Amino acid sequence: MSEVLTAPLVVEFPFTRSLGPVLSAFLTGLRERTVLGVRAGDGRVVVPPTEYDPVTAEELRELVEVGSSGTVTTWAWNPSPRRGQPLATPFAWVLVRLDGADTALLHALDAAGPDAVRTGMRIRVRWAAERTGAITDIACFEPDDGPAGDARPAGHSGEFADPVTTLTAPARLDYTYAPGRAQSRYLQALAGHRTVGERCPSCRKVYVPPRGACPTCGVATGTQVEVGPRGTVTTFCIVNIKAKNLDIDVPYVYAHIALDGADLALHARIGGIPYDQVRMGLRVEPVWTEDGRFPDHYRPTGEPDADYDSYKELI
Repeated sequence: MSEVLTAPLVVEFPFTRSLGPVLSAFLTGLRERTVLGVRAGDGRVVVPPTEYDPVTAEELRELVEVGSSGTVTTWAWNPSPRRGQPLATPFAWVLVRLDGADTALLHALDAAGPDAVRTGMRIRVRWAAERTGAITDIACFEPDDGPAGDARPAGHSGEFADPVTTLTAPARLDYTYAPGRAQSRYLQALAGHRTVGERCPSCRKVYVPPRGACPTCGVATGTQVEVGPRGTVTTFCIVNIKAKNLDIDVPYVYAHIALDGADLALHARIGGIPYDQVRMGLRVEPVWTEDGRFPDHYRPTGEPDADYDSYKELI
């Protein structure tokens, strides 16, 4: 039995946005241990505050301060916390309606177990020791044995010293990828400095990288065909933004390359030539690093450029 290939992969995209007056006041308030909401057109107090009325869509600006204690309206137990969640030990996700608010806020409740959580229980904010102006300034909620507080929200200007004006949200997905039969053969061939595709038994097209089935005919592909190693640049883009954890100076070129004998273009980086001299029809070949399992990049072969008609169907 051949080796089953797997690899841990991470997709990450930190997104930065400007906050505007309402969310800026809300997050700056958390830094100052103050919870703010906004009053909607019908008089309801919305927490977390929104910039526009959820019913009428009118712009909202009237900020009010609500309590740091509240009532659980519903909850779900989380027995296995994941990386980046508020607590490392099992906890409850709760919707809590803070005193003075008319909507519920989602956050974590630190509780001994699911039997210690119930709808209607009173809880209070546990503030983070170090606060920066983010929702994580509320470290979590904890049970509160005290009575309900004054339910009347107080008006607030929303003005603080050194307000928070931007927010960076770290979006990240960690997963394990298993390539399957066709791509496992492709990757194992690359480790031997060979490029192997698969031919469709119906339309006879050779797909690289192979997918296990022909995307046009929908039939399984099992016949392996070695292609390349040389190929033709069909189209390309110039990358001007440096990627995190990628040690390549910008600008550089990423291109679609139709390998000789293949009917599907693969993508790879182009090197060995100034970025502004890369062109459609450029003939290229792979460059392997020592012990590399796949080509590091493709470089010009020195051959004349390919005729457009030879690759126009692969653009």
